[in-house]
Amino acid sequence: MMEYTRVTTLAEVKDLTVDQLDFLINDEANSIGMLLAHMVSVEKAYQIDTFENRDFTEEDIQLLNPALELGEAAREQIKGNPIEYYLEELEQTSKKTIDTFQTLPDSWLFETAPYWGGEPMNKYFKWFHVFEDELNHRGQIRLIKKLMRASEK
Repeated sequence: MMEYTRVTTLAEVKDLTVDQLDFLINDEANSIGMLLAHMVSVEKAYQIDTFENRDFTEEDIQLLNPALELGEAAREQIKGNPIEYYLEELEQTSKKTIDTFQTLPDSWLFETAPYWGGEPMNKYFKWFHVFEDELNHRGQIRLIKKLMRASEK
């Protein structure tokens, strides 16, 4: 499911220019480039949480942001990158995820630990959330592309 989600995301963005990746609908919006960087940061965050079974360090937070939280800092810092930059980041992050999954028993997915609000959550749900997040942002990417085309007319 994760691999299919990624293939369909890549199909949406593979031919975008830097200007298209940086396009903002308004001053508070996320660009497509920001959303792609966010997908990478979310996946890396869950790699830390589930593969390394640990809380984030300050170094991790510096690595994951501003893409994880998005907002003004992301608008200022995540721009000017060609699509190849985002595709490479997505590919390398996904490769680590898939390679690690292949080393783990299926039972690993059902291990639970306290998570949001201290509620027990298994790793299966956590990884479902990773590609659920990507699917939601891919929908935003499609909307941004439509609005971008409309603004060009």
